This record gives sequence, C-alpha cells and structure tokens, in this order.
Amino acid sequence: MPAHPPVPPTALTAAYTRLTAAFPGLEITQLGTDEPMPRTGGWVGADALAAGGAALDAFLERDDAQVLRDHGTRARPDVVASFGLHRYAWPACLLITLPWFLLRRVPRLPVTHVAHDRTAPGLSVGRMAVRPAGFACLPGDPAAALPGARVVAGEEALRAEVRAAVAEHLAPVLAGFGPRTRRRGRALWGMATDEIVEGLWYVTHLLGEERRARRELEALLPGATEPYAGSAAFRELTGPDGEVLPTRDRASCCMFYTVRPQDTCATCPRTGDAERVAKLLAAATS
Repeated sequence: MPAHPPVPPTALTAAYTRLTAAFPGLEITQLGTDEPMPRTGGWVGADALAAGGAALDAFLERDDAQVLRDHGTRARPDVVASFGLHRYAWPACLLITLPWFLLRRVPRLPVTHVAHDRTAPGLSVGRMAVRPAGFACLPGDPAAALPGARVVAGEEALRAEVRAAVAEHLAPVLAGFGPRTRRRGRALWGMATDEIVEGLWYVTHLLGEERRARRELEALLPGATEPYAGSAAFRELTGPDGEVLPTRDRASCCMFYTVRPQDTCATCPRTGDAERVAKLLAAATS
C-alpha cells in the first residue's frame, strides 16, 4: 500500500493547464501511483539536488555555460549556484502556489515527488514531473471527497498549508544549494520568499489576475511567518505622468549585478526608486 493515498490528477489539472497555457515555457506532468519518477536523460530529482552531489554539479554546469554564452564572461561559483537555485525554485513554488491561487487546493510535494528537466527543446524553464502526496482544501470543495484530500478550517488555515508545503519541499533543496551559494539561514529563506512572490506575481499577470494575486500574497506572507524572511513587500511608485507602478522590495539579491553591474532588476534592493520608475516605464512600453 502506498505511503500516501494517490491523488487523482483531476484535483490539480485545471491549475496546471492554465499555467502552461499562459506560460508555455513550463510543462507539467502528473504521474500516477505506479509511474516511476523520471531519472534518465535530462531529468533530475529534487531529492538528488538536495543531496548536493554530482547531480547538483551537473545541474549547475548548465548555468555556468549559459552565463558564458549569454554574457561572454564567467560568473563566480556562488553566483552560478544562486542562478541555479532560482531556476529550480521558481517553477517548484508554482507547483504549490498556483493550485492554491486558482483552485484553493494545496498539494504536498516532498522532494522525492518532484523531478525537473531543463534540457527539453523549446521550453525556457523546462519540464516538471510531480506526484502529489495529498492536498489540502476548504470545506465545500467538491475535491474534498477525492483520495488524498484533507479539509482545513478556512482561508488562513489554507495559507498555513501553502507556507508549510513550500517549506517542506524547499528546506532540503536549500540545504543542498546552500554551501554552493555561500548563503545560509535567513539569506536562503529570503530567496525562497522571493521565489514564492515573484513566481506567482509574474504568472498571474499573464492570467490577468495580478491585482488579486498581490492581495493574496500579502495575506500569505505578511511578515514574521517563519522560516520565511520578510513579507510580500509590495508597494506602488508614481510615474512622471501620474502612472501607478507596482513594485516590491526583494528580500534577497539575485547577484546578477556581479555579471552586469549596469543591469539590476527593478525589484533589486540595490535599485533606487527613480531608477525603478525608469525601468518599469521602459518595460511597460516594450
């Protein structure tokens, strides 16, 4: 008998279908109970990345090569590791946060239940294979009758499930990447906070639901929600013609400035408000 009741794909399919339709650079496959987690070709298990050995070395070689190819220079090893962690954690968080946002269902995904393939042609982020180990939902959800469902009392309880599910998945991954990034503790969980917020913020912009996402993320991460560092940290700036420009203050730095010092992110802690306004206006007209 399996350790967890098998979750029917129908519990989450609608969310993952909307995700891949809005963002075709990511493909998600839900595995059945008897389907093995893919391990060959370009596939790597999240548990192998968490182990921090040869699988992580191979994963980071792609980031090292990409920096050299795109920018004509090599990044420091800790910067390469930070890029690699972002490229895994950004889609991994969406596996949990988007079903919560769209369906009010929160899958549990231990590291043994997720694999990632960054080598698939035509996919900027790659493929994710998942086998949920149960999911939380609200009273009255028709999915509450499905195998693997666990009903929680209300919205705040469901938000707690999101925080717990992401922490359960990312804690071992952060431990694997941590020594390579030369970060630990609060700095790593600051990166995790940013991946939760910016991944959902980006995808919901594509879905036309950005404003609601900002409200939901502020409730999800109001601050003082350990192990996460900081809050969703949204705020608004005003453009020269009175434009309202949403931004946020990242809890961590992606370190891209070490590769191209003149090209910082609009949400980077190093970017002042005047520069943010210019970057946001340029992005809006591009």
